[in-house]
Amino acid sequence: MSYDAPPPPPPGGSPYGAAPPARANSSKAVWSLVCGIVGLLCFGIILGPVAIVLGRQAQRQGGGGMAKAGEILGYVDVALFVLWIVIYASR
Repeated sequence: MSYDAPPPPPPGGSPYGAAPPARANSSKAVWSLVCGIVGLLCFGIILGPVAIVLGRQAQRQGGGGMAKAGEILGYVDVALFVLWIVIYASR
């Protein structure tokens, strides 16, 4: 048995070119989100403002959604702490 046609070429890359590399998240954005979540779980007055500051800094550096989520959780932390103080003081 003889073959007249050459074997097919090996599979190459995409006809549209290579995909762009995935953008890594900023470490400030990650820490902002972590501080926001931990502050929410532990009623942290200290971690709320830290999450806000880190979130704003990371957004200036292009942190994206993770930085915004950390900043929002920081605001929620502070608001819940103030609400807790008001409720506790009214007793």
